[in-house]
Amino acid sequence: MPSIQEKDLLRPYKAIVIGGSAGSFQVMNKMLTQLPADYPLPIIACMHRLKHIRNGFVEALSIKSKLPVIEPDDKETLRKSKVYIAPANYHMHIELGNSVALSTEEMINNSRPAIDITLATAAYNYKDKLIGILLSGANKDGALGMKQIADKGGLTIVQDPKECTITTMPEAALAITRIDYVMRSDEITRFLLRIAEINKGNVV
Repeated sequence: MPSIQEKDLLRPYKAIVIGGSAGSFQVMNKMLTQLPADYPLPIIACMHRLKHIRNGFVEALSIKSKLPVIEPDDKETLRKSKVYIAPANYHMHIELGNSVALSTEEMINNSRPAIDITLATAAYNYKDKLIGILLSGANKDGALGMKQIADKGGLTIVQDPKECTITTMPEAALAITRIDYVMRSDEITRFLLRIAEINKGNVV
C-alpha cells in the first residue's frame, strides 16, 4: 500500500464519493463486502449503467454488502453507514445541507448519470472533507469532477490503471490534475478501513 500521509488520515472527513464505469462494478462489489456495517461516513457512488434497466444493479451490490445500498429519492438526506447509488437515467447532484437532488438534464460525456456532476457537486458541498475515488472506465467522465475535488482541497484517489479493466477514466483524471494517490483496489479498501478506524477513535 502506498505510504499515506498522516494529515490525510486525520482529516475530519464527511463523505466519500466514488465514480466508475466499465470494469468498476466488480471493484465496488468487492469493496462493499469488506466495509463494516457501522462505516462512519456516507458513501456516494455514481456508476455508468444501462439507463432503461432499473432493476438488478442495486440488488447485485447488496447481496454481500454489510451496508445498505440504496437509490436515493430526490431531496433525500445523506446519512452515515449507507451507500447511495445514482439511479438509472438520472443525474445525481449533492446539495448544500447534505442532501441529494436528482435531475434529467442532457447527458454529459454521453452519460446520465454523469460522474462529473456527482463528483463536482460533492466537492462544492464537502470541500476538504471529501474523499474522491475514480475507478476503471471507458470514457473521460469523472476527470473534471476529480479536478474539482482537488481544487476544493479534497483527497483524490484513482484506481491504478495497471489494474483497471479499461484505463481511460483514471488516466484522464491523472492527465488534468494532481491526484493524491494511485492505488490498487485492495489498497483503496484498506485505506477506507483505516479511515473508519480513525473516525471511531481506534488506534491505527
